[in-house]
Amino acid sequence: MGVKIRAAAKFLTSATLAVMPRVFEGQLSAAGLRFAIVVSRFNSFITERLLAGATDALLRHGADPDTIDIIKVPGSWEVPLAAGELARQHRHDAIICLSAVIRGETPHFDYVAGEAAKGIAQVAAETGMPVAFGVLTTNTLEQAIDRAGAKGGNKGADAALTAIEMANLLRHLRQTP
Repeated sequence: MGVKIRAAAKFLTSATLAVMPRVFEGQLSAAGLRFAIVVSRFNSFITERLLAGATDALLRHGADPDTIDIIKVPGSWEVPLAAGELARQHRHDAIICLSAVIRGETPHFDYVAGEAAKGIAQVAAETGMPVAFGVLTTNTLEQAIDRAGAKGGNKGADAALTAIEMANLLRHLRQTP
């Protein structure tokens, strides 16, 4: 259920047998899963597009709208704190983090982007909760627009697909002896 197990064959020589390891891979079915989307309001012109992409991807892959919680925070800096609190509550199968940090004329970008990334990774590592990284870190507004639904696709949708796959995979790994 929710995870594809497939045999991968590595053929050696005619004198040896084929080795058939088990491969576990999460499926892209959101049915029966609960998701939290933590989205920053700063750069909302971009983050609302990321949110729309993530929500659309979840719904298209079978999520029930009642199983998606959207948590809005002021900016990228606050995303890890909210994600950590949600992960510790164990009410969701995966968390999707969405924000946009666009480089300006000061080093502020480097601090915010780096700490947001580190904090989100730390939440996943410390809690064992799948936490998808949908934080744009771009040099220009145009690059952010491209990654929020224009030429570069929608990184919010990509993060949602990652969350679905990882939620299914971890659910299966935790049930497999």
